[in-house]
Amino acid sequence: MGDIAVVGIDCAFPGAAGVRAYWDLLVGGRAGIGPVPGQRWEARDFPAVGDSGGFIDDADVFDSDFFSVTPREAAAMDPHQRLLLPCAWRALEDAGRAPGGLAGSGTGVFVGVMGGEWGRLTMSDLAQVTPLLGSGSSAGMAANRISYHFDFTGPSLAVDTACSSSLVAVHLAANSLLAGECDTALAGGVNIVLSPSLGLVYGQLGLAAADGRCKPFSAEADGIGRSDGVGLVVLRRLEDALADGDRVYAVLRGSAVNQDGRSNGMIAPNRWSQERVLNAAYKRAGVSPAEVAFVEAHGTGTVLGDAIECAALGSVHGVPRETPCAIGSVKGNLGHTEAAAGIAGFIKAALALHHRIVPASLYAERENSRLRLGERGLRLLKSPARLPRGENIAGVSSFGMGGTNAHAVLASAPRSPRAVPARARADAGAAGVFTVSADTPEALCRNLAAQADALAALPRGGAAALCRSSNRVKTGLPHRFALTARSTGELVDGLRRAVALRAPAPGELRAAADRPWGRPVVAFLFTGQGSEYPAMTAGLYRESPAYRRHFDAADEALAAHLGTSVREAVLGGEEWGGRPELVQPALFAVGYALARTLTELGVTPAAVLGHSLGEYAAAVTAGVLPLDEAAALVARRARLTAALPPGGGMITVAAGPETLAPALAAEPEVVAAALNGPADTVLSGPLDALARIGKELTGLGIRTRELDSPYAFHSARTAPVAAGLRTAPVDCAPAALPVASTRYGRMLRDEPMDAEYWAGQAEEPVLFDAALGALVRDVAPTHLVEIGPQPQLTRIAARAGSLGGAELLHPAPGPEGTGRDLAETVAALYRCGLDPDWEQLYAPEHRRPEPLVPYVFSTAQRYWDRPPASVGAPAERRPESVPGPEETPRPAETPRPVVSRETESDGAGSDDPVLVAVVEAVTEVGGYPTERVVREARFHEDLGFDSVMIMQLKNRVEARLPRVGEVSVQQMLPALRSVGSLAEFLDGVIMARSA
Repeated sequence: MGDIAVVGIDCAFPGAAGVRAYWDLLVGGRAGIGPVPGQRWEARDFPAVGDSGGFIDDADVFDSDFFSVTPREAAAMDPHQRLLLPCAWRALEDAGRAPGGLAGSGTGVFVGVMGGEWGRLTMSDLAQVTPLLGSGSSAGMAANRISYHFDFTGPSLAVDTACSSSLVAVHLAANSLLAGECDTALAGGVNIVLSPSLGLVYGQLGLAAADGRCKPFSAEADGIGRSDGVGLVVLRRLEDALADGDRVYAVLRGSAVNQDGRSNGMIAPNRWSQERVLNAAYKRAGVSPAEVAFVEAHGTGTVLGDAIECAALGSVHGVPRETPCAIGSVKGNLGHTEAAAGIAGFIKAALALHHRIVPASLYAERENSRLRLGERGLRLLKSPARLPRGENIAGVSSFGMGGTNAHAVLASAPRSPRAVPARARADAGAAGVFTVSADTPEALCRNLAAQADALAALPRGGAAALCRSSNRVKTGLPHRFALTARSTGELVDGLRRAVALRAPAPGELRAAADRPWGRPVVAFLFTGQGSEYPAMTAGLYRESPAYRRHFDAADEALAAHLGTSVREAVLGGEEWGGRPELVQPALFAVGYALARTLTELGVTPAAVLGHSLGEYAAAVTAGVLPLDEAAALVARRARLTAALPPGGGMITVAAGPETLAPALAAEPEVVAAALNGPADTVLSGPLDALARIGKELTGLGIRTRELDSPYAFHSARTAPVAAGLRTAPVDCAPAALPVASTRYGRMLRDEPMDAEYWAGQAEEPVLFDAALGALVRDVAPTHLVEIGPQPQLTRIAARAGSLGGAELLHPAPGPEGTGRDLAETVAALYRCGLDPDWEQLYAPEHRRPEPLVPYVFSTAQRYWDRPPASVGAPAERRPESVPGPEETPRPAETPRPVVSRETESDGAGSDDPVLVAVVEAVTEVGGYPTERVVREARFHEDLGFDSVMIMQLKNRVEARLPRVGEVSVQQMLPALRSVGSLAEFLDGVIMARSA
C-alpha cells in the first residue's frame, strides 16, 4: 500500500473542544464524562441507562448563516450533519488549506455514522414530513452535506459499520487516494447521543457501565458508557504532501477491513477475525508486528470484549521483541463514541506519533489480571510513554458490533530534508502580510481577537512564516483584513488595534467596510529619469527574493550590451548621477523588476503608462518588447545620450502651455519637453536660455524649479539620440494590454512601438497629462501603482487632479523603502478584492506551515433536536425546533440581520405591498425573522435558498399576490438576484397584467 499523509485534524469530544484541548485531555489523564444534560433526557426516568455519559458542550450550536443554511433547514438537519460542517472547515484549515480554495475540486468525503435515530425521531409523524426533514434526517447525507456546501466533486459516502464506521471510512478514503479518485480526502466520523434508546439496549444486553464510564482492560471494567464525538482528518498521498510542504502529523502505512462472518453470535466479537485483520493490515503496511510500538485498542471495557481483543493482540504481537507492545484505549477518557470511536483512536495515535508521547490509558492502575497481558507480550500503559527518535509504528483497532473489523497502521512523519530554523532567527526583519477573512463584520472582529490572543501566547519572534500560513488558510471569505508586520509583537498589537477600531458602540451596527464588492482595476505608471538616487531600492533588493531575481535578470540582459553591471553601481551606493550610461539602464532595471515582481504576485495591470524612459519597462510589461530587446534599446539610448554635448538643462514651471507661449516665443531654443498637468510643464533647452526664461516667469509670479538634468531631453538637442535609435530595427509585438502612450498623449491603437516610435519618443514632448487622462477615461482604474524608485508621477497626477478617484500605491517609496512597502502594496490590493499569489512574497525559508487558531464560528444560533425524552412520552415524537409549514424556528439568540451591502436598511420597512409580500414569503420558507430579510439580501449567498425553496417561494408569492397570476420559475430566475429585485419583477408583472 502506498503511504498516506495525515495533514489536518479537527475534533470535538467530551471535555475537549478542538485538537489542542483533546491532546491536553489525553496527556493530563482526564476524562470528559459528566451527568446527562437535561436537554437530552431526564436521567431519573431511565435508571437502566445511568445518569452519566460523554456529552459535547454546545452540541446545539450551529452557525447556519456561515454555511448559508436557512433557520428552517438548520432546525430540520440531523445534529450529526450540523457538527460535521464546522469540523470539516477547521480540519481543512489545519491542513494549511483555505477551504474555499478547494471548491470545485475532486476532494473526497468519507464519514462514519451509525443508525438513523434522527430520522426515526423526526419522520414518524407523517403529517409533519417536509422536504427539509427528508434530506436532513438521512444518515446517508452526512458526507453529502459536506460535499454540497464545500462544492467538492469527489467520492462522497457515509459509512455505517456500527462502532468501526469511522476507521472504515479512513480505510476507504486511503484506498480512494491511492486509486487516484481524489487528491485530498476528508475522513472520520460523528456520533451524538440523541436519546437513551441505544443505552437501554446496552443495558438489556448487560453491556452498560453502571457509572457511564468505560474502563478498558481494568479490573473495574463493567461495560460501556455512551458518548458524543466528531472527528475528521485530512488525508493526502505522502509524496504530494511533501512536495507541497505540508505539515504531516503521521503517515498511514496501511489498513485492512474484514468481517467476523458466522461466529458465535451476531454481536459477539471474534478473536480469529481480529487476528486476521491485524495481520492483513501489517502485511499491507509492510511492517512486522515486532515493529509496532503501541496499539490504540478498541478497548470498550466490557469483560468479554476486552478478553477477546487481548487474546488476539497477544497472538499477533506476542513475538520476540525488546519491550512488550504497549496498549491503551481512549475510551477511558471519552467513553464509547460509537461511530466516532475509530477516528478518536486514530487521532490519538497520530498526535502521539507527532508529539512522541503516548498518553497513559485511564483505569490502568488496576489492570485486569485475567487478561494475562504480560504473558501475551503486552503492557497496559499506566503512565505516558516517550517514543524514541526515528520512525515509530502504531496500530489502531476499531471493531463494529455487527462484526466489521478495521485496523490501521500509522508511522511517524518523515523528517524534513532541511532543518527548520527557529522563528526568531529565520524571520527576523522579514515583512509579511497577515490575513484574516470572515463571513460578516462581527465574525471578522471575533476572529481577529482570537488570532491576537493565540499569537500573544507564542514566543516573540519573526512573523513572516505566520503571515504566509495565514495567506494560505485565512483567505477566501468576503470580509477581509490584512496587516503588514515583521514580528509577532507588532502583529499582536496591530490585531488588537483592529479589534478596538471595529468594536461598535452600544446599540450601533457594525459597519461592513471590510468587504470589497469587486476586484481592483490596477494601472502601472512607470517613472522616468530624475527619480534616481544612490542605492535606490537596495532595501527591497535585500529583503525581496522575487525583486532580487528579476533585478538580476535585467542586470544580466543589460550587461550584455553595457559591458558592466548596473547592479554593482546601484547597490554600491556610489554617486553616479549625471552618468546616463548607468542611470538610464539602472532605472529600466528597477522598473522592469518592480513590474515583474508585482505581476508575479498576482497584480496584473489593466493598463500601463510610461513617462519618457519609463516607457521601455512599460513596453516590456505590455508584451511589446522582450527583455533582451528592451535592454539593447535602453543601452543604445544611454550611450547616445552620454555622447550629447553639455550645456542643456530642464526646469519645471507651474504654468500651462498657453500661459508660457509668449515666453517660449521669445526663446525659440526652449521647448515644452513634458506636459505633466494643466499647470505643470517641464521646459528644456540651453542653460542660458532657461535662465532667462526662468527669471522672466519668476517676475510674473510663476513658480519655477531647476531640475537636476545635465541634458535638454525631449528637445532638438536630443536629435542625435533620435537619429541613432532609427538606425537599428526593433523586434516588437502588438501590445497584450492597453498602453497609454505619452508620445501620442492617448491610448495606443495599432501603431507599432518600433524604431521610429522610440526615435520620436526621444525628441518629442512627453504628453503625460493627456495620456493619463485617456487611461483614466478608458480603463477607470481603482488603483494607480507607481513603478519606480520613488514617488514622482503619482504626486504629479495628484497635483493635477488627474486621478479620477484612484488610490495611489508605491511599492518602493524612496530611500527608506524596503520589502515592507511591497508587502503593504499587496495588502492594500487584497483588502480591495485582489487574490494575490502570496507565495512569491516570501523567501524559501519562510515557506513553512505554522499552526493558526481555526476559524471561530458564531455561537448565537442554537438548534436542538427535540424536547427531552421522558417516560410515558410517545415513542416517536416530532422535534420541537423543526418548524411546521407556517412556523418560524427561533434560535436561542436573535442573530444578525442579513445585509449584503454597506448601506443602511430598514428591513421590509416599506409601503410597497409587493415587497412586503415577498419578505413574508421568504420568512415562511426560510424561517428567518422578518427583520432579517432586507431588500438587499441575496437568495443564494445570503439566505441559502436552493431550488426546492425557490419553488416553495414561488407558491407562497402567488398565494399572497393573486394579481401576479401564475409565474414560472424560469420567468423568475433572472429576478432572483435579491429580495428587492424579485419584488421589482413581480411589481412589473402586476402592472403588465393590469394594463
